[in-house]
Amino acid sequence: MRLPPGGVLRSGAMAEPVSRVMVLYTGGTIGMKKGPRGFEPIEGWFADKIAQQPQLHDPTQPRFTTYPSRSNRRIRYDIEPYSPPLDSANLALADWARFAGDVGRFYDDYDAFVIVHGTDTMAYTASALSFMLAGLTKPVILTGAQIPLEQLRNDALDNLLGALGIAGHYRIPEVGLYFHHKLLRGCRSTKVDAAGLDAFDSPNLPPLAEVGIDVEVRWNLVRSPELGGLQVHTQLSPHVAALRLYPGITRAILENFLRPPLEGLVLETFGSGNAPDRDDDLLGVLREASERGVVIVNVTQCLKGHVRASYAAGRAVLDAGVVPGADMTPEAALAKLAFLLGQGLSPDEVRALAGRSLRGELSEEIED
Repeated sequence: MRLPPGGVLRSGAMAEPVSRVMVLYTGGTIGMKKGPRGFEPIEGWFADKIAQQPQLHDPTQPRFTTYPSRSNRRIRYDIEPYSPPLDSANLALADWARFAGDVGRFYDDYDAFVIVHGTDTMAYTASALSFMLAGLTKPVILTGAQIPLEQLRNDALDNLLGALGIAGHYRIPEVGLYFHHKLLRGCRSTKVDAAGLDAFDSPNLPPLAEVGIDVEVRWNLVRSPELGGLQVHTQLSPHVAALRLYPGITRAILENFLRPPLEGLVLETFGSGNAPDRDDDLLGVLREASERGVVIVNVTQCLKGHVRASYAAGRAVLDAGVVPGADMTPEAALAKLAFLLGQGLSPDEVRALAGRSLRGELSEEIED
């Protein structure tokens, strides 16, 4: 793998240059083992299984040290297992705070981080950590698998190898999600396939890197490191939600959804940001909620494209006080609202920041 100009990572004590990577093993399918009730996580099993993989462990070196890469660089990694292992379907905001806090705790001791995570909510965690870890100068890469490492045919080994390789060789100062040969920006990622191996995509932004025979990093897309050093933000508002509009949704349903203590709502609208405007029923509810301080962000239900007020139905939503979310994913918009509202900002301050790019989560150059 080729290092970027000026991107040589710290050397260790061995003859070859060495990158130090912390692997936070949170759980997920990748480390599950078949039990009497199906696949389930087993404490302590993941690290022992990794040590048995020849691609991930050179037996002539200290434990958890890879063979030299094509650029003659080894990766020495430590595994920090969570106890008990977590199924990502059960994760809550407190778990995001724990992940961010652990990156902060080990930050000065490692060159990069890999977070092994379940696939169900990986895009939510990747989005949340993008906002919670400000001032990153090192890679933080989430990965996992659709098939457990225990199985003979699996995607676990390939995904873990790819995530480790990029983390240990390329100074990409972002939270990323690596899956099926692609590194996606974390706050642009979404799960698109529950059964296939190419489970994640970044519909409105090309991958930051693609791994084949060679590794192609799109350095023009990689964000520059932020100044000021790492800042870990663990305060998140739990009073956020997402609602997908559908034909026939009633005023009563929307009113109930917007009741206190709700502080922020991601509204998934039709097409390029449209909502029913035949009468003022729904728009009136949105307007009333906005006036009492609820921050509502408009994102499209479509995988590709963005919100714009090209149609009267879209302009009516904007006039109701709803913030256009450009091309943010619903996962990124929800995590962003939880982050901003957790900082003690006023609703107007949150609205101003919700429509601006903080971590590359939206394309600001989009014009209506």
